[in-house]
Amino acid sequence: MVEATSISVEVAYATPERQKIVSLQVADRSAARKAVLASGLDADFNELDLHRCPIGVFGSVVADDYHLRAGDRVEIYRPLLNEPRAARRAAAERGDTIGARQKI
Repeated sequence: MVEATSISVEVAYATPERQKIVSLQVADRSAARKAVLASGLDADFNELDLHRCPIGVFGSVVADDYHLRAGDRVEIYRPLLNEPRAARRAAAERGDTIGARQKI
């Protein structure tokens, strides 16, 4: 019988107040969602639904079945407070631009 190779990955979640990164050993090419579920981060962050939250690896959104590689950092994303297009549209209506520097 062939034994699955184990790899090290991290699962990260952050709020404006705090962050937590959990290091895990998972089977090589495990699904990203499996690592998220194994992280147990929902015990520290009550608002988290580990089955439905959007996830990514190193800043890029990935599907639940994304195959992890050694050293990957799976990130759990929070919902956007402001949809970017709506924020730009509202700024344009005010005659503003997003990120514009105030003149001194």
